[in-house]
Amino acid sequence: MPTFPFSAIVGQDEMRQALLIAAVDPAVGGVLVFGDRGTGKSTAIRALAALLPPMRAVVGCPYNCDPDSPAESCPHCAEGAPRKSHKKPVPVVDLPLGATEDRVVGTLDLERALGAGVKAFEPGLLARANRGFLYIDEVNLLEDHLVDLLLDVAASGVNTVEREGLSLRHPARFVLVGSGNPEEGELRPQLLDRFGLACEVATPKDIPTRIAVVRARDAYERDPEGFCAARAGDERKIQKRILLARERLPSVTVPDAALERAARLCLALGTDGLRGELTLMRTARALAALDGAETVTDDHLRRIAPAALRHRLRRNPLDESGSTARVERALAEVFA
Repeated sequence: MPTFPFSAIVGQDEMRQALLIAAVDPAVGGVLVFGDRGTGKSTAIRALAALLPPMRAVVGCPYNCDPDSPAESCPHCAEGAPRKSHKKPVPVVDLPLGATEDRVVGTLDLERALGAGVKAFEPGLLARANRGFLYIDEVNLLEDHLVDLLLDVAASGVNTVEREGLSLRHPARFVLVGSGNPEEGELRPQLLDRFGLACEVATPKDIPTRIAVVRARDAYERDPEGFCAARAGDERKIQKRILLARERLPSVTVPDAALERAARLCLALGTDGLRGELTLMRTARALAALDGAETVTDDHLRRIAPAALRHRLRRNPLDESGSTARVERALAEVFA
C-alpha cells in the first residue's frame, strides 16, 4: 500500500512546518511531536520521508555512505572495494521501545563467527538510519540505557561499538524524530534538549476540519492508489519546494538585527545555554529558504519561535501558564 501523501494531511500546520524544516536542514537537531493519540503524528513522518527524493549511496554499504565522503570514515568502504553508487529511498528506521542495545548499536555476526570462524560486525538500527530518519514512537517511554546511548550518538554523529573483542566506529548521522503522549510520562531533560523543534498537536475542535480529516482518510483506505495519484501533483510541488530550499539555504543571510531579536527572546524566557539562539537561527534560516526569501526576518523568527523554544523553558512555580503561552507572551514583548 502506498504511503499516505504529505500534501493530504489536514491541519497540524506547526508539525508539517517543523518536518519540512528538518528535511531542508537536518542540522536543526530533529523534531519532537507531542500530543493526542490519533492526530497523524506517525503518518506525517512517514509521508515526509516518502516525499523526499532518492539519495546517492555506495552499493552494498550497510551504512548508506555518500559516495563523495571519505572512504576511511566507513568500516565497509575502508576495506578498499570499488565504491559504485546507486540511488535509494531515504531510510526511515523505527526504534521499538523493547529493542535491545545490541539491536540498536549492532553486535557480533554469530552466523559468520560460528560458520567461518571470523569476527564480523552485524550492523544495527543506527547503521540503517544513517543519512535518514530514526523514528521513536512513544519516545517518553524509552528505557534510560537507550536514551543515554542515543545522546552520545546524536552529539557525535558516530556510533562506537565494543562487543566480544570487536572495536568499530561507523557514521550515524540521522534526523531524530520522536512522538508521544505527554499524559503517559515526561521526557528526560537531557534527551528533550537534543531535539531542535518540539511541536504540539491536538485533536481538531472544529467540525469542518474533523470532517475533512475523516473524509481524506476514508478515501485513502478505499482506494490508496487512486487517492495518491490524485495528489501526485501536490506532492511534486512540495518536493520541488524542498529541493529549491536546500539549494538556497547556504545563501540565506541572518542579519545582526535578527540575531539580537533571538538573543533578547531567549533572555526574556530564561533559557539555559545558547542552544536556543542557535536553533532559532538555524530554523528561521531554513524557513526563509522554504519561503524563497534571501534574508531572515522578524516574521520567520515569530513563526518558528514556539517550536524552537517551548521545550527549553525552566519550570516557574509562580507562573502556571503553559510553555507555549509563555513564548507567545515573550514574543509580544520583544517584537512590540
